[in-house]
Amino acid sequence: MGTPYFKFKNFTIWHDKCAMKVGTDGVLLGSWCEAGNDKSNALDIGTGSGLIAIMMAQRNPKLIIHGIDIDSNAIEQANQNIALCPYSDRITTELVDLNDYIADENKYDFIVSNPPFYEEQTYSGNGQRNLARHTSSLPFSILLQKVSFLLKEEGIFSVIIPYSVTPSFILSAAEHRLYLSRRTDVANSPLKQPKRSLLSFRKLNADTLLSKLHIRDAEGYYSTEYLSLTNDFYL
Repeated sequence: MGTPYFKFKNFTIWHDKCAMKVGTDGVLLGSWCEAGNDKSNALDIGTGSGLIAIMMAQRNPKLIIHGIDIDSNAIEQANQNIALCPYSDRITTELVDLNDYIADENKYDFIVSNPPFYEEQTYSGNGQRNLARHTSSLPFSILLQKVSFLLKEEGIFSVIIPYSVTPSFILSAAEHRLYLSRRTDVANSPLKQPKRSLLSFRKLNADTLLSKLHIRDAEGYYSTEYLSLTNDFYL
């Protein structure tokens, strides 16, 4: 059995009650996503353990973040982690299905999500894990529709998804007036094909900044770019 927590430089994330544990995807998105540097607000869809919300709060000391999740155990764990972190006064959570979520009068400057993306027809016997892993609990079309509604006109939506579905996700996003502004394809090493895509969208259709990221170098060590991206948090 793995450790029930993961210790970062400035905070600790307990994940023993969460279906999805702290992993590279969450660390990547929390380090890479837009978080601003002035007073603004953010929504973390599917906050899980609260990892990404806490990372964003560390990156921008003026950011107010609201995390939502459909899983009561995840919200309980997120609240535990938030209470123990240095940024607890700027992060709130809510147990709610995204389909039923209604924001306050103000929409969001930033929206971030590490959504469920498995599409297999075979599910495990763990209902909590199925919610966290499978697109049936949050189809991409619903996610994009809600994001388009909740995002300010000048806002930015950031997400991490499998590389294989990135083209269709980008096309679907455009149908909801969300246009790709930044993309980083992530591979485990220079010898491997990309496995994930980090994507940012805006409502303004403009040029897209493209890049690639290798988590490890050809010798198997963490790459310089990965260390630089995550340095404020661990390693």
